[in-house]
Amino acid sequence: MAHGEILGWVSRHFCMLVSVDGSTDMSLPKFIVGMLFALAIVISWSYFDGASLGTILLRAEICVAISQAGYFLLVFLMVARSTPTVADRMREAERGLGAPKAAKGEKFSARRSIR
Repeated sequence: MAHGEILGWVSRHFCMLVSVDGSTDMSLPKFIVGMLFALAIVISWSYFDGASLGTILLRAEICVAISQAGYFLLVFLMVARSTPTVADRMREAERGLGAPKAAKGEKFSARRSIR
């Protein structure tokens, strides 16, 4: 088995966050598996450290909150960096066709005069 094949096998079977070619591939199932592993590590560490049940639950809650915030930020960055698709560009072009252009300095208002 070559090195790339091993990485591919590990990536497919253990839901790693980086694929074989190095591109980021963050999906919800991978996130959940990773979060559960992190949570298990935090709970185990807290238990073997002799922490009380309340401390263990607090640490677990903080771990989950940090993981969710990180996932949100990663997905947000992936969406922000994505290039527009052909359909997105066509939609923008169609929106611009029917809309009248405003003169420089012209202000739009939703007010209607009553006459």
